Amino acid sequence: MPDHAVSLRGLRKSFGDVEAVAGVDLDIADGEFFAMLGPSGSGKTTVLRMIAGFESPTAGNVLLGGRDVTRLAPFQRDVNTVFQDYALFPHMNVLENVEYGLRVKKVPGRRERALKMLETVRLSGFEKRRPGQLSGGQRQRVALARALVNEPRVLLLDEPLGALDLKLREEMQVELKAIQREVGITFLFVTHDQEEALTMSDRIAVFDRGRIEQTGTPAEVYERPATPFVAGFVGTSNLMSGQVALDVLGREGTFSVRPEKLRVAALDDPVGDEERSAVGTVAEVVYAGPATRFVVDLEAGGRLIALQQNQQVSSMDVSRLRGEKVRLVWYRSHEFALA
Repeated sequence: MPDHAVSLRGLRKSFGDVEAVAGVDLDIADGEFFAMLGPSGSGKTTVLRMIAGFESPTAGNVLLGGRDVTRLAPFQRDVNTVFQDYALFPHMNVLENVEYGLRVKKVPGRRERALKMLETVRLSGFEKRRPGQLSGGQRQRVALARALVNEPRVLLLDEPLGALDLKLREEMQVELKAIQREVGITFLFVTHDQEEALTMSDRIAVFDRGRIEQTGTPAEVYERPATPFVAGFVGTSNLMSGQVALDVLGREGTFSVRPEKLRVAALDDPVGDEERSAVGTVAEVVYAGPATRFVVDLEAGGRLIALQQNQQVSSMDVSRLRGEKVRLVWYRSHEFALA
């Protein structure tokens, strides 16, 4: 079996009395686009910095391609890092920025390699421009080219799209994934944005309080979250526990169902054998562009949110439902138990 691109074993990091990373074990395959997702302070960026060599672990090991690099300096590791602020040299043009690392190493044929990488990131023709003459998305691609031209085994990306506006960020998500497929290098991407992680990644590790809560494909993490934290952080989730779970589901424990899995129906609508339902009063109706969000207070206690595409509900239906009793219906197979 080939070595993993990155392996972490019992990785810990403390800053004084604060344990930022509390024992992380992880394997990332060669050629994988892997996201570390979590809120601020969850430990994901600290893990990235330990892989890069910018921080030393309090305990544990970092392996790259099966080689233990825990005590090696950053320049001795086969990785490159792209930061949110890009860190381009303002006095150099685009080609000089991309070529810089190769020039320091005195790599032959460096200009041709730099030009080829600019072509890969769709920046041919921009060679003579300075960073200040570029848009945010273009500067991001220059930083990407400068890192990739060194042909690292792993590219580390620390919130690289965070400084872009929404439309450009969405465009760059598609671009970044396409570039990763083309170059075939392992990308390890840190983000707090769940949509970025779901859109771009082959697999995701969800972090909370210095630990990995769940690792899986985007579909696995979204459709079958392992813990209440993952269910709440990755998308919106309806949690049912205690007496509500007993009354609605007939089971003890904590369960969840995603809002888009719920159907808002009339009280007398039939419920199929494979379905389950709960009756409640519509507390709020929120128009959200392509969909409408219904907030429903259940008779059994608690509150559920249903999200329906607007082609399924007319504006007349929506306006009259606030304050009315409805039946929420969903398939039993869409429920999931949480640890």
